[in-house]
Amino acid sequence: MSAIKEKQALKPLPFQWQFLAGAVAGVSEILTMYPLDVVKTRFQLQVGTGGADGYGSIGDCFRKIIKNEGFGTLYRGIIPPIMVEAPKRATKFASNEQYTIMFKNILGQDVNKQALSILTGVSAGITEAFLVVPFELVKIRLQDKANAGKYNGSIDALSKIVRSEGPLALYNGLEATLWRHAMWNGGYFGCIQGVKNAIPEAETSNGNLARNFVAGAIGGTFATMLNTPFDVVKTRIQNQPKGSVLKYNWTLPGVAIVYREEGFRALYKGFVPKVLRLGPGGGILLVVFDTVSTMIRKHVLLEKI
Repeated sequence: MSAIKEKQALKPLPFQWQFLAGAVAGVSEILTMYPLDVVKTRFQLQVGTGGADGYGSIGDCFRKIIKNEGFGTLYRGIIPPIMVEAPKRATKFASNEQYTIMFKNILGQDVNKQALSILTGVSAGITEAFLVVPFELVKIRLQDKANAGKYNGSIDALSKIVRSEGPLALYNGLEATLWRHAMWNGGYFGCIQGVKNAIPEAETSNGNLARNFVAGAIGGTFATMLNTPFDVVKTRIQNQPKGSVLKYNWTLPGVAIVYREEGFRALYKGFVPKVLRLGPGGGILLVVFDTVSTMIRKHVLLEKI
């Protein structure tokens, strides 16, 4: 649950301010951590060791990308996620708040806080997933080295995908995306609540920022452990162009195929760069969201906090 939710005397921010705080948090996180997302995608698309051009480690992947494709490749495909970060993060936090209110009305005000956080997180993740699928698909197509030279940027990729595969192709991988976001958000918000239950609120603002970062980072790490197998399958589903033999169709059968053909470790391909991004990234999200929310309360809404 978000940091402002913990302060019981404060009402949730109006939606437009939640949207702004979530947008700033999301864009801040992605600008800081995006190169690790490119590395993660490369590992997830690599079958086996990838041969002579394969990547053996994070450092090896960074080195080969910069040497063979240029530094700018580390930010290739960033426009779609930046475009979606504002509504995505706003949806994550705002819908989490709305689901909290809804489920408290249904289940009672004395419902277990951690169980409630997991339930609202899963619900927020499902809501978020419907928004991000087309952007995720375009991003993955751009990040795949096999598509180098095929697309001249995000708009070109979008138009070519729609023209050659049809508009519904933008929602390839929806079911896998639902799994990925439900698992991540449920783990993230549930873990944050658990960490905050274990660490008392600090007496200073800097202490609370540190507490939020620790809670968000632990939540991001735990959530990534939960959802990486679904993310691997989602990446492979979305990188299958129309006309090819579709090896991966549904999430759970896809997980089984990867496990059977490549072993358990393949389900966690790209885990290290992913967790290096989303662990600290989860902390950045919570800290920036809380900081921007506090600034809005103080300087725009003129609340006394």
